[in-house]
Amino acid sequence: MSSAPDALLDLLDLLDLEQIEQDIFRGTSRSAIVPRVFGGQVAAQALVAAGRTVPADRPAHSLHAYFLRAGDPGAPIVYSVDRIRDGRSFTTRRVVAVQHGQPIFHLSASFQTYEEGLEHQADMPAAPDPDTLPTAAEMLPRYADRFSDPTVVDRLIEARAAVDLRYVDAPPFGTLGEPREPRSQVWFRTNGKLADDPLLHVCMATYVSDMTLLDSVLLAHGRGGWAVGDVVGASLDHAMWFHRPFRADEWLLYDQESPSASGGRGLGQARIYTQDGRLAITVIQEGVVRVPRSD
Repeated sequence: MSSAPDALLDLLDLLDLEQIEQDIFRGTSRSAIVPRVFGGQVAAQALVAAGRTVPADRPAHSLHAYFLRAGDPGAPIVYSVDRIRDGRSFTTRRVVAVQHGQPIFHLSASFQTYEEGLEHQADMPAAPDPDTLPTAAEMLPRYADRFSDPTVVDRLIEARAAVDLRYVDAPPFGTLGEPREPRSQVWFRTNGKLADDPLLHVCMATYVSDMTLLDSVLLAHGRGGWAVGDVVGASLDHAMWFHRPFRADEWLLYDQESPSASGGRGLGQARIYTQDGRLAITVIQEGVVRVPRSD
């Protein structure tokens, strides 16, 4: 099993795309809990590709993306960037991720020069100090009996080794069979310091944002999740708005809830706050959430 520093270096390598032609980049994948490319990885890599065609003084302020097909973790992913607009204040890019000759992911991202403006934000909700909460390596073995596959705990720990992600309350598989309020909180930060590159911090937060956002959908129905096997699903679309500067190597509170599930889909929405209470990011995602036919 990789150590945390090694895992973070591996993740940084994953986000350091190879440029193979002007506005065309190539990325590789890492193993995931499910036999497909992790959605957060594709979204983060696509944002890296877009950001590399934009002046450094224009940070990302939003992205809107669709997951079109399951990615093959054994094949490279080619990211093609279209320079849609370069305006006086805003820059827009469109990215298509392709594998085996077919698009698997589509992203539109917007970047903006810094400017002063009106200021207000929603207050940060109450949450315990992250340093008082168990790490993934401490928490996950407590629930080993919830998984039919005895390797799941080790694979979950391995998949999250680059990120220190701590649940405020029990995860969905921790309260299996007990429906509760469709709300979940986690604290997260990278397991190590990052360079002072705003694009890197935004891309790292994008990567993490796909890890737990649909948990709140599962909580409402007492479902344990993909690793338990009592639901099947995948991300459909993903949107993020980056409101204020932040660092992904410092604690961020991911406050998530689900306002609706219907038609085999579930919606998750969230706000991400810095530890000192600044609203940094808003996230919305819809995903397929289906009960297996055997149920």
